[in-house]
Amino acid sequence: MSDLFDLPFEDEEPEQAGSEDPIDVHPPNVGRADPLGAPDQPTPVAGRRVLTVTELTVGVRNLLEAEFFEVWVEGELSNCRLWNTGHLYFTLKDSSAQIRGVIFRSALRYLKFKPADGLHVVARGRVSVYEPKGEYQLVCEHLEPQGLGALQLAFDQLKKRLQEEGLFDASRKRPLPVLPRKIGIVTSLDGAAIRDIIKVLRRRYANAHLVIRPTRVQGEGAAFEIAQALKAIGRVGGVDVVIVGRGGGSIEDLWAFNEEIVARAIARSPVPVIAAVGHESDVTIADFVADVRAPTPSAAAELVVARKEEFRARIDRLHDRLGAAARGRIQGLSRRVHVVSGRPAMAGFAGRIGMKGRHAAELTHALARVMRRNAAGRERRLQQLRRQLEASDLGRRLAGIRTRLATAGGRLTGAMTRRQHRADGQLRTCASRLETLSPLAVLGRGYSVCWTADRIRVLRDASETTTGERVRVTLARGELDCEVRSTTDEPQRIRRTPS
Repeated sequence: MSDLFDLPFEDEEPEQAGSEDPIDVHPPNVGRADPLGAPDQPTPVAGRRVLTVTELTVGVRNLLEAEFFEVWVEGELSNCRLWNTGHLYFTLKDSSAQIRGVIFRSALRYLKFKPADGLHVVARGRVSVYEPKGEYQLVCEHLEPQGLGALQLAFDQLKKRLQEEGLFDASRKRPLPVLPRKIGIVTSLDGAAIRDIIKVLRRRYANAHLVIRPTRVQGEGAAFEIAQALKAIGRVGGVDVVIVGRGGGSIEDLWAFNEEIVARAIARSPVPVIAAVGHESDVTIADFVADVRAPTPSAAAELVVARKEEFRARIDRLHDRLGAAARGRIQGLSRRVHVVSGRPAMAGFAGRIGMKGRHAAELTHALARVMRRNAAGRERRLQQLRRQLEASDLGRRLAGIRTRLATAGGRLTGAMTRRQHRADGQLRTCASRLETLSPLAVLGRGYSVCWTADRIRVLRDASETTTGERVRVTLARGELDCEVRSTTDEPQRIRRTPS
């Protein structure tokens, strides 16, 4: 079964002193009739003070907070638990007693070290009461290690954790480039470090390309800015090495380089990093994580160009050795030539060499004439082939074919147009003739067609129908349903009526 002190507080923050109303000695409903008609409460005995649990707890809390408003308590931390609200709950104990404590998130973030079980600390705060459980507790506003500075403890804790993760291993250290062409610098523009670095680089490596990312190097938020600067300068193309650091100062001034965010930014850098923080005696977490540690910013600049100086010195040594070897070789050969030329067998050797040289010159001229003649013949052959190729050039042939096609297309278009006009005239003539012979045209001139009632045959003679029979008469527009009243065999004369 777990101890009650092992359980975290349920509330995020106890209420401050003075947040509750003062204790009311005479509750309003004691000894009074309920206005809604409820039975009266029992009348307390005269002189007796009846308090609720809340009133008693609030009174105790007010007394404790008024008496122990600010106290310093020394003890050992245990049961340290960081709650999801960001508050830290713990137990502060010694050999004979213990007290629950809490340090809220707003104060916890200012601690330079991480509270852990077993640490002997001195806590500053006030005594209050946690009302839901009726427990008194110490609300801490500040913690500091007993016998060891908070900054040194935070330094040791972070160093141990990063070392266990392998960020200090020599296997992950990268060598500096031999001849860096682009050098990144992360520091403040207001300090002497940037001036020292530029002075050394300009004196020993005048053609170096410097990329400076200014940032604050001390104060609140400086660690975050340094990490962002390292990340930004790592994205610059062509940067071969990065120098990060600042001049000397107190441990508080250099503390930004002891932050975890800076250490991890150095570890994630895509190029080698030289840490140059403070003086030679100053040691920071950044020095352990960086690929190379420089005691001062000036020394960091010298480390960058040291390889160049060594490379140049080696080239000079090789140049001197090569010159000495060449001179010795030439002198030895000269002596051998002088000895050989003094022998009897070498008499007249210069004349024979001259004759051979003349013969070689004649052969050279003859060879040149033959080569020029062959080149001229090949040039003529080339010109002939070029003319033949131009004569059979496909582009020219296509141009002639294109011209003939255009001419034939024009003639075809004209012939089609004439044929179309002729066919159109013939069509109009035939349409006119057809219109003349059309029965509808006859009806349009005033004639009509008489049918039997069932429209089976056309009546051409009056004798084909009888009186009272129904007939149909087709006109140019519409049709008439008629009844025959009388018939006659005599033809009727058509009379034209004036329109």
